[in-house]
Amino acid sequence: MSEMTTIAPSAFHVMLKPRGAICNLDCAYCYYLAKELLYPGSRFRMARDLLEEYTRQYIEAQGVPEVTFAWHGGEPTLMGLDFFRLAVEFQQKYSRPDMRIANTLQTNGTTLNDEWCQFFHENGFLLGLSLDGPRELHDAYRVDKGGKPSFDRVMAGLALLKEHHVEFNILTTLHAVNVGHPLEVYHFLRDEVGTQFIQFIPIVERNNDTGFQEGERESERVSERSVSGRQYGDFLIAVFDEWVRHDVGRVYIQIFDVALAAWVGARPGLCIFEKTCGNALAMEHNGDVYSCDHFVEPRYKLGNIRQLPLLKMVSSQQQQQFGQDKYQTLPRYCRECAVRFVCNGGCPKDRILLTPDGEPGLNYLCDGYKAFFTHIDSPMRRMAEELRAGRAPSNIMYYLAQEELELQHRLAHAGRNDLCPCGSNRKFKKCHGR
Repeated sequence: MSEMTTIAPSAFHVMLKPRGAICNLDCAYCYYLAKELLYPGSRFRMARDLLEEYTRQYIEAQGVPEVTFAWHGGEPTLMGLDFFRLAVEFQQKYSRPDMRIANTLQTNGTTLNDEWCQFFHENGFLLGLSLDGPRELHDAYRVDKGGKPSFDRVMAGLALLKEHHVEFNILTTLHAVNVGHPLEVYHFLRDEVGTQFIQFIPIVERNNDTGFQEGERESERVSERSVSGRQYGDFLIAVFDEWVRHDVGRVYIQIFDVALAAWVGARPGLCIFEKTCGNALAMEHNGDVYSCDHFVEPRYKLGNIRQLPLLKMVSSQQQQQFGQDKYQTLPRYCRECAVRFVCNGGCPKDRILLTPDGEPGLNYLCDGYKAFFTHIDSPMRRMAEELRAGRAPSNIMYYLAQEELELQHRLAHAGRNDLCPCGSNRKFKKCHGR
């Protein structure tokens, strides 16, 4: 174990919270708003000298040519535009000659104006915009402090991003209200919003009084806003079946990209599906560093950047053990699962169930992951074959279209008492011939 203390990753990622949990919205399912209680009496504003110290240490600690600053909250734009102008100045000051600096910022979009968007465009920021689907699905939980809906303000912010040619992607949380409308959500994001990049994040909200990752290991101990594992799987399957026939190479959905990487034999590239984790940390407005954005809790605090070097915290025994636990605590049921190569047990925060044989550590979303990854196996294998042959994975759309034409031809010539050509092993008259 002592060897762990000497190992430093060549690259790591930090979600920076310059305004802490402070936000102008009051989304019912937000896991981070409760973190405000960790800092009673705070102004929740990152100081200038702390911003500079973090920038210097973060850049110096990275052993890769591209370094990404990730701004999160709360709502990071509540720091004001001058703060981010200063952030860019510090990045330029400490950047090495051969280094590229990138910035990503997650926003609810309601505070954006022309000045913000011009700045984002000029400085190459990638914006993540939170949008849960059409108006009635989005406004179900994404409301402001007065309980008023936010959809119109988000769409106004989106229009400004487009007007100023700011690169953006969409983060859609899946919850009890929108999870039953997969194609409505997907078509809205693809056709009306016009996004090419989508993340679907399932809400698994622990039903406790602390806001921490704790509680009884029972499925009923999640909130009524949460999705079930099967609901999540069914949503992804419905979207995938649409995407794989029409949008491969045109719309990029994070979990589909992750899956294709796994089927090719590469690392998934997303912490929740990696074998181990620990290289994606979080830093609060006062310099406190935590093991993970989902574990901003006292027992996962690594220290404060004003007292301990950032790299020392990242490479500490505590943090490395946090990352190794993702694999070491994986139940036997998961280790023997056919889709473990892509799932790897999912995020530790969601491992709140018992396996069928009573072992703790089963992911709450297991049913959904297993259904989804099993469903996509055949097309993923074919797309992986295309990649290995130096061809475009989007060829899958042509192959599936040809197979559909052939199936329709066979259906048109099937007798009522023949086996259905679809492969269901039922008679045609009781299947497609009804």
